Formats: sequence, C-alpha cells, structure tokens
Amino acid sequence: MATILIADDEAEIVELLRDYLEADGHTVIGVGDGDAALQTALSTDVDLIILDVMMPGKTGFEACRLIREQRDVPIIFLSARQSDVDKIRGLGLGGDDYLGKPFSPGEVVARVKAVLRRYQRNEVGPAPRMRFAHLEIDPMARQAYVHGQPVNLTAKEYDLLVFMAEHPRQVFTREQLFDRIWGDFGDLHTVTVHIGRIREKVPGLIATVWGVGYRFEGERS
Repeated sequence: MATILIADDEAEIVELLRDYLEADGHTVIGVGDGDAALQTALSTDVDLIILDVMMPGKTGFEACRLIREQRDVPIIFLSARQSDVDKIRGLGLGGDDYLGKPFSPGEVVARVKAVLRRYQRNEVGPAPRMRFAHLEIDPMARQAYVHGQPVNLTAKEYDLLVFMAEHPRQVFTREQLFDRIWGDFGDLHTVTVHIGRIREKVPGLIATVWGVGYRFEGERS
C-alpha cells in the first residue's frame, strides 16, 4: 500500500486520519507545519500528500507549489476555507483534490484511493510521438514542446493535453474530461483551471464549444 504524508497543525486530525489510513493498510507520516511538510515531501519517498492549507510556516499552497517544482506526487488539500476561489487556487497550483473541513474520515480514505488509482492508471507504456502545427508531444519523456521549446506542464496538465490531442476535433464536456483524468471524486472546477493553464502554455489548440465543453483543434502532421 501507499506511504502517505499528512501535514496539519491540528494533531487530532493527523491522528484521526492516521488511524483510518493505517486501518486501510497505508503507512502514515504526520507533521504539524508547512516547512516540515516540504522537507519531508522532498526527502522521503511518499506516494501521496494530504496538506492543510493554513499551517504555521509555509501554507499548504506554498508547500504545494514548491513540491510541484521537484516532484510529481498526488496532493490532496484539506481546509476550512471552502470558497470557489480557494479551491481554484489549490487545484491550479497542482492539487489533485480539495476537501473542506469538517470532513468524514471515511471520505478522505475514499478520496485517497481514487487519487492513487488515477496515478496508477496513467503509468502505462509510452505511445509514439504526436506532432501538430507548433506542438510536439513525446510520451516517452512525458514532455511537450511548443515551437521546439520544452513546456513545463504539471502531471495532470500533461495527461489532459495528451488525452485531448489523441481525440482531435472531438468535443468533451467538463464531466467527461474530469471522469477520464481525475476519476470519481473531486471538483469540476479543476477542469476549467487546467484548461486555462494549458492554453497559457500551449496556445491556440484548445477551443471552447459554448454550452458544451472543449475541443482540441490541432491536426496531426
């Protein structure tokens, strides 16, 4: 099973989640602030991270941004801040899911399983390179290039771009994209956030079909 890092300044929450996750077969590392979360995430081979947003030291958002610069590891946010703005920010920084407090420990365990399944599902053999007008995708390296220059995409941005590029001119709803890339649990806002970030990095290839969803406009070359 997975090694899971829980970072929350409320020791009761860490111990509650530890009990549930260890009962599900996982190994749990608990820390109480953002600085310790960052240090542990970068020095330990953890499989998933649960981050409280508001902690002493670095916030969960700050820790996530710094972790994402060096590691592709699933991250779930926990927070009493449940506004759409906070959710969009967390997902935009590379979070895979966002749960509000108070929460059900059983739901956290279910979200952990779902996020781990998503990452395992994407660990498949590489496909041939895909080339479009100004975009090239190298599945072997999980790297995209625009006009020959490498583009820094998060894991989910890359997965979403590849999925849409594999189905050019096909319209997908947000629900369909969420189900394919993120799975059963999470927030549909994450699709909108990731599409926006991909457009910033890979311009001109993803169109909005108003009232329906999104479509990849590139043609293979």
